[in-house]
Amino acid sequence: MELKLCESDYNFMTVIWDNEPVASGELVKLCAEKFEWKKSTTYTMLKKMTEKGFAQNIDSTVTSLVPREDVERHATKHFVEHTFKGSLPGFLAAFFDGKSISEKEAEELKKLIDEYKRK
Repeated sequence: MELKLCESDYNFMTVIWDNEPVASGELVKLCAEKFEWKKSTTYTMLKKMTEKGFAQNIDSTVTSLVPREDVERHATKHFVEHTFKGSLPGFLAAFFDGKSISEKEAEELKKLIDEYKRK
C-alpha cells in the first residue's frame, strides 16, 4: 500500500485522526468548519480515502485504517531521500541552519543516534 498522501488528503485524514471514532455526520460538520466544504465534498473525500485503504465507514462511524505516524514517517523518509539524496546529515545541517538547540534536545538527539547506530 502506498502511504503517500497529497496535502488535501492528509488534511482530511488529520480530521479523522484527531476525532476518531467520528460519526460521518459529525465529520461533515468538522470539515465544513475547517475547510468550508459542502457535505458532498466530505463524502467524496471519505469515499476516496476508503478506496485507498486509509479510512473506513462502518455503520456511519468513520475510523482510520492507517496510523498517522506511518504516513508521517513515510513522508519524512521520502522528503529526505528526494531532497537530500538520502543524506541524514545533509537534512540535519539544512534543518539546523542558523538555529540553536537546547542541551536537552542535543542529549535526546545523541540518545536517538546511539539507539540506531549500527553495531
